[in-house]
Amino acid sequence: MKAMILAAGKGTRVRPLTYDLPKPMIPLLGKPVMAYLIEHLEKYGIKEIMVNVSYLHEKIEDYFGEGHQYGVQIGYSFEGYTNDDGEVVPQPIGSAGGMKKIQDFGGFFDETTIVLCGDALIDLDLKSALFEHKRKGAIASVITKEVPWDKVSSYGVVVTEADGRVKSFQEKPSQEQALSNFASTGIYIFEPEVLDLIPSGTTFDIGSDLFPLLVEKGLPFYAQTRPFNWIDIGTVRDYWEVCQDVLMGEVAHMDVPGIQINDGLWVGLNTSIDWHGTRIEGPVYVGSGTRIESGVTIIGPTWIGHGSHICKDATVERSILFEYTRILPAVELSEIIVFKEYSVNRAGEMKHISEYEPDAWANARDRRNKRRSKEGGGTAA
Repeated sequence: MKAMILAAGKGTRVRPLTYDLPKPMIPLLGKPVMAYLIEHLEKYGIKEIMVNVSYLHEKIEDYFGEGHQYGVQIGYSFEGYTNDDGEVVPQPIGSAGGMKKIQDFGGFFDETTIVLCGDALIDLDLKSALFEHKRKGAIASVITKEVPWDKVSSYGVVVTEADGRVKSFQEKPSQEQALSNFASTGIYIFEPEVLDLIPSGTTFDIGSDLFPLLVEKGLPFYAQTRPFNWIDIGTVRDYWEVCQDVLMGEVAHMDVPGIQINDGLWVGLNTSIDWHGTRIEGPVYVGSGTRIESGVTIIGPTWIGHGSHICKDATVERSILFEYTRILPAVELSEIIVFKEYSVNRAGEMKHISEYEPDAWANARDRRNKRRSKEGGGTAA
């Protein structure tokens, strides 16, 4: 079996994290989401993986390379073009269109292929899913998960016959219009013949275009509903909640990195913590090269990225600080994500650093801000 990871989207609902990162590169426990997917595929012996890329494609390609460090082979298909000024312009062509481009180029999809969205964590038993796909003689299978009815508008939902055969597919219907609450998880199994149905050279989506076509033609297209963990990072709020769950140990097979030096406190290499008046209540991870001054209070679940600096008397509570974040003296942060020049609270409300008066954080690598951090603090909650 081969694999396809869909990684060409912009991830607009996860801004500001995706201002500088493609969505599959958003980190959990310091590692990109897509890395977990590649490790999962390798675990099941799937060694040949194609990835369609577009927005900030170089971030994905530079990090994963050709996959040797994961024991797999990774290939990339860029969707976009270079304009007259020499600028690279991303131009995604849809999930199915991206697969067709790959097929037209080199015929990669010559055997059963599992297709995964690059922005969700899964622990699906791929061997069992493939067995059911083959047993039913399916040309295409979609893995589904039951979701609350008030959440159906966030997903493509699948309507099936009693035997699991798909009879219709609704893309993000309202709760009133939804005919099912079984959501597509963005995990598909395709036979090579499916690629023949996708038109060349046009934008074509798996959910809104290919699936209705499969139903219309009466082809053996089945849904599978099986127990597995599916963690979809659809919004910033989802990301905040997932990080909290991961740090609390509520997600299987995901362990906090670093060395545990106290109950609920893990640290990376070469951290500096001044314990005079400092209180840390776990679970908390302090990244490598991070400095924590005296009088600091940190309440978990909290993740502090590497190279950060928490100044004297600051408070960080149930928050996520990306790498090289300096929290200024006496500042209070609660239930917030800090990413470079932006913050997002758990409700998804975004602020630029300029909206805080006085300043609440800075770039830990900026010498100018080191001087300013000695002058005072503020509050950001």
